[in-house]
Amino acid sequence: MPAISIIIPVYNVEKYLPRCLDSVLNQTFTDWEAICVNDGSPDGSADILSEYAARDKRFKIVTQKNGGLSDARNSGMRVAAGEYILYLDSDDFIHPQTLEITHYLARRDAADIVSFTYDRIYRPQLMIRHKLGMDTDSVIPGRIYKKYNPADIKTLTTDNVYEYATERAHNALNPRRKWLIKHCQVWKNLYRRELIADTPFIKGILFEDFPWWSAVMLKCPRVTIAPLPLYFYVPNFGGIVLSAKQLRILQSLCAGIKNAYTLYAENANEYQMRMWSEQFLWYFIKWAFRKVKYLDNETDRKIARECFCDLKHIGALDKPPFKWAKKLRDDIHNFVKGECK
Repeated sequence: MPAISIIIPVYNVEKYLPRCLDSVLNQTFTDWEAICVNDGSPDGSADILSEYAARDKRFKIVTQKNGGLSDARNSGMRVAAGEYILYLDSDDFIHPQTLEITHYLARRDAADIVSFTYDRIYRPQLMIRHKLGMDTDSVIPGRIYKKYNPADIKTLTTDNVYEYATERAHNALNPRRKWLIKHCQVWKNLYRRELIADTPFIKGILFEDFPWWSAVMLKCPRVTIAPLPLYFYVPNFGGIVLSAKQLRILQSLCAGIKNAYTLYAENANEYQMRMWSEQFLWYFIKWAFRKVKYLDNETDRKIARECFCDLKHIGALDKPPFKWAKKLRDDIHNFVKGECK
């Protein structure tokens, strides 16, 4: 059994895939398997995967019909054998010591999750170059050459993930800011497999990280936070998030909110519900409602009203914790007025 299983969904990424797989091959920690899920990719990704699997038996290929990112991650999880799980998107790549550092910290602290971050210089650099019409493919982040001594890394370990996980924007002068686990990106953490084995991603929606991460937090994991830029996130300039219709984004967000709220309403204690509502729920409700202004026809607006009616019916809009959230609730009620039966 390998120590770490890396789950890599693959779809239309032949341009980036070799760099991603090379970043796995270049890991200083060698006890891993990479579960590469070919999600019905119509480009040359399958040939690239076959080439790497022939070179190194630690690369394992799962081939399936296209089912989307959630379905691919779920398929990878079903065959993963490692004690720990790392999710890696196939157009991104990781620092050479990512597995070494996270595995060391997980074992040292008996942590269920080791949380790190992404390089916040590299992504804006690529965005600027793209807007200027400059090459982005050959840019090598300087931090990839940084060498760490795992024993010297400053970390914070907590048994209360709700104290540090957040979707909120925090003041740069906040002394706790560096320890915050910001946003719900699934690829910023190493997970103990037993923690997440029974928590699948919701198939067919965008932003599936939010309901999944909400469910994982509810299990009260022990978390070690290491605010190191170990992940290199490459913007997909023509990808699904940037080009999807606003209605689909709204529907996906509302579906995720409905799933997570129902889970919390049935299982969370008072503290968990309050913290999750303040740190996550209402920020996603706000994000979803912002999409309404982009809907340019009555058919789409009717579908949007139905989505918010669902949230109203299950009670997700009942207890806004902030002044701005109360106004948002009132705006949503005015938007769906007469539609909710």
